Amino acid sequence: MVHSPLAGAADAIYKVAMAKSTDAKGIEPDTPRASTMAQDPAVISRHIDQARNPGSVAMISRDHLLGIEGMNRLEIEHLLDRANQFADLPRGEVLPHLKGVTVFNLFFENSTRTRVSFDLAARRIGASVVGVPVSTSSIKKGESLLDTAVTLNAMHPDILVMRHHNSGAALLLSRHVDAAVINAGDGRHEHPTQALLDALTIRRRLGDITGLKIAICGDIANSRVARSNIHLLSTLGAEIRLVSPSTLLPAGIDAMGVETHHDMIEGIRGVDIVMLLRLQTERMQGTETPSQREYFHLFGLDAEKLSSASPGALIMHPGPMNRGVEIDSALADDHERSLITTQVEMGVAIRMACLEAVAARRKGAS
Repeated sequence: MVHSPLAGAADAIYKVAMAKSTDAKGIEPDTPRASTMAQDPAVISRHIDQARNPGSVAMISRDHLLGIEGMNRLEIEHLLDRANQFADLPRGEVLPHLKGVTVFNLFFENSTRTRVSFDLAARRIGASVVGVPVSTSSIKKGESLLDTAVTLNAMHPDILVMRHHNSGAALLLSRHVDAAVINAGDGRHEHPTQALLDALTIRRRLGDITGLKIAICGDIANSRVARSNIHLLSTLGAEIRLVSPSTLLPAGIDAMGVETHHDMIEGIRGVDIVMLLRLQTERMQGTETPSQREYFHLFGLDAEKLSSASPGALIMHPGPMNRGVEIDSALADDHERSLITTQVEMGVAIRMACLEAVAARRKGAS
């Protein structure tokens, strides 16, 4: 992970910036309070006005968005506040903020939600989008990632969004291109925009994340989503528990300041949010887990297990979701408690904010 040269002084810099931002940039730090904030017409109207103002761009201290680790709280909150404004835009409205900006989407792993979400986000904020067809590209003919980077760099994109099966691939790419790089998931390492959209989903439903008890359950060892969420939600003041078979918990995970549990009922006892992860069998080596039936019996979320959580505890899942393995279908479709569809919806807004932020940073540095 490459840290910004501003990292040591970032909090002090951004405290000053936040104090000035309401007048100079039009960014007001939101004071989100449960779902009433999203439903208040006055708040929605203010968000729409701010979303339409290109001067309200979120300020970040890095040229690339490679991970959550190393980001300070104010950077994260700037992105969440900006995305919160975009989330209230009328459906189908296209903003001109990134007119003239070219975004390349480069996905070396299969993706539906993330790829389509980045594509839609870029278009909704006015950028030109090029989807690089990896399956028919020179990469399939043996071209290395670095040679691909040099080739794409010669076409002068402004932003490269990349998903890759190798951890650290986004960092490697960022060192060989002039464009800003956004990591759309690299191996087991990080998935920063997923963690950001998860936080936005929680804020719009519950308000302040500080003090919330959140259990992340499932395949922790192979999950980039888990790592990014641990960094982000801890930074925002949540209490994180990890619930998983011992074979799916990475060694040394306790050093991240989390509780670990191997019993689902005890692990989610009293929590406000249960965040489920799928079994990533494509990354597993050997027999790391019980059968799917046994896994559901021990770690799959059903009504009986959920009863040990806080009354009204909410359910999240980054997808793709395997019904009958990580979660019972009835809970997945429970519109009162399941935030799974909302997570997908918030993905567009958070990626609009991220694209805008790295584009503004790049423009300011040029």
